[in-house]
Amino acid sequence: MDRNKNPHFRLAGRPTDYARLGIDPVSIVQSEDGQRIGSEKGCYEWWYFDAHLDNGATVVVVFYTKPNVSPNRPLAPRVTINMTLPDGRTFEKFLDTKPESFRASKSSCDVRIDENRFVGDLHRYHITATIEEISIDIDLTGEVRAWRPKSGHLYFGTESRERLFAWLPSVPHGTADVRYKIGNEEYRASGSGYHDHNWGDVPMQTLMHNWYWARASVGPYTVIASYITATAAYDYETQIVYMLAKDGQIIADDETKVTFDTERVETDSKTGKPVADVTRYTYRAADTRYVVSFERRKTILQAILTDRAPLLKRIIARLIGFDGAYHRFTGKVTIEKFDGDARVEIFEDHAIWELMYFGKARPQGVASSAAAPSRCITAQT
Repeated sequence: MDRNKNPHFRLAGRPTDYARLGIDPVSIVQSEDGQRIGSEKGCYEWWYFDAHLDNGATVVVVFYTKPNVSPNRPLAPRVTINMTLPDGRTFEKFLDTKPESFRASKSSCDVRIDENRFVGDLHRYHITATIEEISIDIDLTGEVRAWRPKSGHLYFGTESRERLFAWLPSVPHGTADVRYKIGNEEYRASGSGYHDHNWGDVPMQTLMHNWYWARASVGPYTVIASYITATAAYDYETQIVYMLAKDGQIIADDETKVTFDTERVETDSKTGKPVADVTRYTYRAADTRYVVSFERRKTILQAILTDRAPLLKRIIARLIGFDGAYHRFTGKVTIEKFDGDARVEIFEDHAIWELMYFGKARPQGVASSAAAPSRCITAQT
């Protein structure tokens, strides 16, 4: 099945798409990680970083032009820091500031919000962020080249009225050196880092019903995998995005050769959304098969998307039936390679992955028609 033939949305990869967007089908240039869209009504953009550190900590830092589920508002810069420490402490910090505090280059990634900065050249990045008692200073060096699924542009609707969600994994895998302070406590640790960049021109919740997104580094392998289900307006169609690299070289990124499945799906007690204990992506090419499995051990974040909204917005959300939720998980990732029926490689490691669920929970067992992308971030109102 050609997944670009979905009648309701498509992962743009036609020669005319690349010509219209002014990008090359293979080569990625620094301007693609610069500001790609304005701040007018409907438009949003963010630059994302995460790291799994060798001391057991996880760190997520995101720079936004505006809260990502409220793109109809004017420019409203935001920085977020999410940390889980080895001793079990968690921190979720938000900095909302004035429009004049935001500056971003269009020629490369150089984003400033107040004194916070996210800057890099598709290979090396420096990120600094301070919110209340938390300060973070990050050096990220890429070990897998910048990549995008086809053009990186996912279009919803007919060609005369297409709506956009775009995604660029600028650093699919790299080494992160992270220095962080919590009050008077100071720490330094290194680990696996990742950076990507998203933008769009309409609220995501009008396009996407839900998505899983994951990235991991396991032995010699790096994987980015995502499965998105569109909203009812687009017939709940689906799209897979997938990239597998070995020893720093991309060896598989044809999403038409990938299937997605889940195991042990249960209803989350806080959000009411169906959550799978196991998500699995299987890539098949001739007699070779790669199986990437994510097995949930802990849910480290459950967020009702309206919880931080003003009272009036919460009331309106209830009236219109919006009950979106975001989940972040940690657990084990396993990558297996099979030649024919024989398993010839297996690697396991720790991973972090996400489930964004904008829509109403659908009955378990309701299948989607194919498979989709995203990087994902903690959704904020």
